[in-house]
Parts: sequence; C-alpha cells; structure tokens
Amino acid sequence: MSKTAIIWFRQDLRLTDNPALIHALQNGYDIVPLYILDDDNADDWAMGGASRWWLHHSLQSLNKSLGGNLVIRNGDAAQIIPKLIKDIKVDAIFWNRCYEPWRIKRDKSIKESLEIETQSFNASLLWEPWEPMKPDGTPYKVFTPFYRKGCLGHSQPAETQSAPKDISYAAFDARGDIDDLKLLPDISWDAGFKDYWQPGEDGARACLKSFLGNGLSGYKENRNRPDDEHSTSRLSPHLHFGEISPRQCWHDARAVQAAGDAPENDVDHFCSELGWREFSYTQLYHQPHITWENLQEKFNIFPWNAQRDSKDLKAWQKGQTGIPIVDAAMRQLWQTGWMHNRCRMIVGSLLVKNLMIHWHRGEEWFWDCLIDADLANNAASWQWIAGCGADAAPYFRIFNPVTQGEKFDPDGDYVREFVPELKDMPAKYIHSPWDAPNDVLQKAGVTLGDTYPAPIVDLKKSRQRALDAFTSLKDAA
Repeated sequence: MSKTAIIWFRQDLRLTDNPALIHALQNGYDIVPLYILDDDNADDWAMGGASRWWLHHSLQSLNKSLGGNLVIRNGDAAQIIPKLIKDIKVDAIFWNRCYEPWRIKRDKSIKESLEIETQSFNASLLWEPWEPMKPDGTPYKVFTPFYRKGCLGHSQPAETQSAPKDISYAAFDARGDIDDLKLLPDISWDAGFKDYWQPGEDGARACLKSFLGNGLSGYKENRNRPDDEHSTSRLSPHLHFGEISPRQCWHDARAVQAAGDAPENDVDHFCSELGWREFSYTQLYHQPHITWENLQEKFNIFPWNAQRDSKDLKAWQKGQTGIPIVDAAMRQLWQTGWMHNRCRMIVGSLLVKNLMIHWHRGEEWFWDCLIDADLANNAASWQWIAGCGADAAPYFRIFNPVTQGEKFDPDGDYVREFVPELKDMPAKYIHSPWDAPNDVLQKAGVTLGDTYPAPIVDLKKSRQRALDAFTSLKDAA
C-alpha cells in the first residue's frame, strides 16, 4: 500500500537541493506539495508588497515544475494542516526549517499537535544557527570569529543534492489557485519589476550562472560599484525565497575557482558574503528581539525622530532628498524592488545619522519595498548601520554620500540612470549639483529647488549634530 506525505513548501520554492522533498521520495511516499500563505501568524511581519509580487511569480514557476500539482491555501497553517491530513489521509508531513521567531513558534506548535510522522530539514543555511558557537557555548557577536572559527572551523557546507527525476503525486482534487492569494497589488507600482527579474528556480539558476561567468572574477573590488550591473550577484531574492540553496552558490563558486576561472580572493569574498547572511540568521535565532530592540541598550535613550509622517522621511522614501546618489538608490528600490548593497549603507546612514530618523522607519520601508525583504538580514543590517547592533559600524562612521558617489559611481552613470533630471550634469558636479556654477546648471537644464530638489539637510552640520548626540550617550553612561 502506498504512503502519502505532505511536502510543506515555505522559503524553499525549488526542487534541487530540497531535503524535505528528496527525503519523502527516497522513502517511497506519494506527495502532496503544499503552500500556505499564513498572514494570520505572521502578524506585523506579513510580507510586504514587493515580496508578494515575487512570491506570486515564484509560486507559478514552482507549480509548473510540479506539473500543476501544488496545493494552495490561505490562512492559519495550524488549522489548515490538520484538516488536510484528515481529508487526504496523510501518513507524514515534511518541511524545511524557517528561522523567523513567529515561524519557529508556529512550527513547534504544529509538530507537537500532530499524531503522524513529522520531520524538518535545513534547506536555507550553510550552517544551522546553533552550530557556530563559541567555546563557552554562547553565540558569536563579532562576524570575523563567527565566520572563521564558528563556521569554517565547524565543517564545510553539505554538498548539493540533485533535483528528483520522478515525482509520484497523491490523488487530490481541491488544489486551489495561486490567483486566490491575491498577491499582486491593485496599483501597478511594481510594473517595472518584470524587466529586471525572473522569479523562480530557472531564474535563480540563470542568475547564478550569469554571475559566475561575468561577476565573480573581480568581485572583491567591483561589488561596491552600483554603476556596474555585473558587480553583485543579485541572488538575494532567489536565496530568500529558496529558489536556490546557499550550498549550491557556495560549491558552484568554488568549482569556478578550481577551474581557474576566478581568483581565490574573489571567491573567498563571495563566500564570506554568504557568511554575513548566516551571521544575520544566527543573530535573529539567538536574539529574536533584534527586529524591534536595540542590541546595544545604550541606544535606547538616543534622540532619534521616530515619526512615521515626517517631511524628511517622506522625501527620503520618494528619492527627493536633493542628494543624488541617495535619490538614485531610493528610486532604484521603487522601480526595481532592489537596491545595491553599497547604496543600502549610504541611504541608511543618511536616514539614521544625518536626518536622525529611527532605524525602525528604514526597516519598515525596506520591508515593504524590497523583493528580497528578509527578516534576519533587514533587522541586522539596519542595526548595523545605526551603530546599535552586533559588530556594528561605529556610530561615528557616517557615510558622506558625495564622496561615496565620487568613489563608487565616478562617472555618474548610476545617478543618471535613476535620476534623469541630472542626466546632462557633468561628472564633476553630478554628486553635488549645489556646488556647480550657475552656467553649468543652466547648460544641464537643472534648477535646484525646481527641476531637482535642493538638499534637505546640510551634510556637514547634520554630521556634527549626530556626533554630538552620540557623545551624549557616553556622557549619560
């Protein structure tokens, strides 16, 4: 007699290197592939608009790979799963682990309530969050020893498993429809996403292949250049939704190195960036309050502006700060659902330091607008740039967006792409148009305060204001 297992897909929307799926098939189960949009348990961390766009198309891709057999449900997984088990007469349920606090709580409750076989697997990380620990049994708080000793000193990432060639599906008719999840927005602010992205496992493989062939060699230096489309892997949304595993990214990059097609230092640096992702997940696992509380308690009295409707915040969100590289980055986010990592640091620094707006406001905006919005990475990265997190940038490290632009977008190509008002500005002034002589502005068709905003903040004065506020924390201590 055949056995039936539910494969509960979550952040593992792929067939290759999917331990839960492979385990079921290797053990002779007919499967019922299931996806549940569980906003009931997610509460404040239900997916934002950009992530929902991605999820819609990723589920379509997965369903195609599964021959149209994906079961779709919307609601509380703790209620849906027991009902499906009863309706289908399921013998087992398998899933791959997620690490957000609300998912851990929900999954533990479900596992304890079921009377059938349940088993979970690691499909999202190179190392489990409880593996890279210090000798005293506590989690690392600094990245370098975490990665070098805790991760690389523990074990090498497991090998990638191939996608199953044959899948046997259990008979079940009430499969539901992806469109019923209503993931696509009513207003098509996401209209440009499709020009930049191919969600799904095929898109993930193509993205990795393109990066390995065009961007891996030279990655250590070039990854800071937002004007170079090959400078970063752009794998973050594919990794977040599990369309590709970090193990595959790791081992494929090492294979390119072994073939002599990329220098060891570039491959090492790419792998260390995967390590930063692991570091964020470890922080979230061991300190789940990272999403709302400062890891460094001294910042609890920092005089941030926490308003959600401030004029400066709205200008920052819309890419209308009058500071070109910041505006280019914020518009890139809105138009593509993604932002170059160097630019994430620049816009974050301006928000929390020059404008002294609470990092929560940046975290919220990125959560809604990023296609790769990831609870661990988002929270850890905002705490890092604010100076209040683990292994954080010192608060006094305040990015100057002008010098950052001149260094990493020297010809102004990135700014011109996303801030067309400045397309005719010469490179000498494109990152600080307020310094340009009147005749240069006139020739470029730029009128500050009219065709392009004047800066909303004085960079030098606001830097000193932020430093003074930080000094007050030390005085209070």
